[in-house]
Parts: sequence; C-alpha cells; structure tokens
Amino acid sequence: MKPVPMKATALRACRLLLALSLALAGLAAAAEDPAVAQLSQRLMTIQANPDAAELAAFERLQAQQAVAELAKAKRRDQDQARYLAERRVEIAETSVRAALARREVDRLERTRSELLIEASRRDAQRARQETERLRVQAQIQAEEAEQLRQAAEAEALARQDAETALTSVAGKQTARLSAAQQNAARLAREEAELVSGNKLPGSKFDSRGEVFTFNGDAFAAGSLSAGAKGQAKALAEYLNIGKKGRIRIEAYDAAAGVGQQRAQALRDALVAAGVNASRLQASGKKAAATKARAAEVIIAP
Repeated sequence: MKPVPMKATALRACRLLLALSLALAGLAAAAEDPAVAQLSQRLMTIQANPDAAELAAFERLQAQQAVAELAKAKRRDQDQARYLAERRVEIAETSVRAALARREVDRLERTRSELLIEASRRDAQRARQETERLRVQAQIQAEEAEQLRQAAEAEALARQDAETALTSVAGKQTARLSAAQQNAARLAREEAELVSGNKLPGSKFDSRGEVFTFNGDAFAAGSLSAGAKGQAKALAEYLNIGKKGRIRIEAYDAAAGVGQQRAQALRDALVAAGVNASRLQASGKKAAATKARAAEVIIAP
C-alpha cells in the first residue's frame, strides 16, 4: 500500500473538521429554520455514501458553506441565503450523480473492450484450428490421389481419369484452404488492431505472400512518422499472433542509402514492438518512393 502524502492527509482532515462544524451549526440553527436541517441532512446523505465520499468535493464544500451562511443569516437576508443554499446543494447532488454515472460508463466501456478482445481471440483460435485441419486433410487427399495416379499409369485412359480427379480435388481443396487462411488472417488483423489500438497498413496477397504497404507519408527524414509507428505496432502484434517464419522488409528511395535507412527504421520499430529480430530481414531499394508505396513488409507463404 502506498503511503498517503501528508498534504493530502491534512486536506482530508480539514474537510472532515469543516463538515463536522457545519453539521453542528446546522443542527443548532435547525430549531429556528427547518430548511437548514433539511439541507444539512441532504449533504450528510452524500457524505455517508462510500461510493460518493470523494466525488464533487468542491461543489459539496460550496454547498456546506452556503448552508452555514443560511444558518447565520439575518432575517432580511434569509430568503436570498435559502435560495443560494438550495441551489448549491442541488448542484452538489447533481455533480455527485454525474460523477457516479461517468464512473459507471467508464467501467462498462472497459468491460466491453475486454469482451471484444476475448471474442476476437477465440474466433482467431478457431480459425487457426480449422486451417490446420484443412491442411492435414489436403495433405492426406494429395497422398491418396498420388497413389491412384501411380496405380493407373499402366493404362493411359485410367491415368488421364486419375489426373483429372487429382486436379479437381486439389483445386477445390486449395480454394478451401486459401479461404480459411484468408479468414484466419482477417480475424488476426482485427485482434491485432484491437489489442494495439492502431490500424494496420494496407495489405494484399500476391505471389510473394502477404504484403503490407507503408505509403509515402510513413517516413520523415529517414525516420518513421507518428502514424507509421502506430501501424508498425499493430503489424508487430499481427506478426506475433500466429504468423511464423521470416519476414522481408523492403524500402524505396531514389537517393542511395536512404532506402536502407528507411528499411532499418521500420525493422527497429517492429523489434521494439516485440517481433523477434532474427525473423526480420531489411533491405533498401534504389527506386523512387511513391505516395502509395514507400516500404513493404512481405510475409512469405
């Protein structure tokens, strides 16, 4: 438990003494003006609530002072003092209710975020399991098709039928496997963005694998911009969720050495965000960077 600073302790003691003195003053004046007792009771109700004891301290202090002023007000000033005290007490009550509501909203928002992240993780895990099942199934079917092809190679027509069946099975299974991999990648992206709190850079699939592209605004004087650092953080989370193997980083610039400098800056950002350095290979390309492409992170299939 952290020690309570002396200044904070003294402030709390002053508040308690003030509240006690005002309560006693209110009780003393209650016989002459029931409004003082009623307003004092409303303030004591706020103070007695453990959830609201530390909320709206300034507004409650103002209300206590206004009630004290009402208790000692002269007859000609009592109407104005009573009006002011009632408004101050209402403001204190409203401020406490608002603070309690904000606290509840914050709690609910934290719970919602935790539930979203957990649901995303479960979906990603199921998608990875389905991808593995389909991969094993595809491997078994490929082996069985190969055995059929070898058994039928003595007869041309049988061999042709076997090749046709193999092509059909392999094509369908490859399409299903590709769809499952795409779904797993989509769910992993959503999880990475939720966990990191940042958006991933744009991506695509081509013959090289999955390619993430950082645009021309990603670099400033060879270093990553603030937006690109957030994208790199989200990409690092994505790479650590389920992606295996080595990753190639390629950066572009017409000036000699600048591309390598940019690639190294992007590599350092990924390592700082938790990616194992041994997985990353950075290289610069002497080619003009464009608004749409300044660097690429390539994940081999």
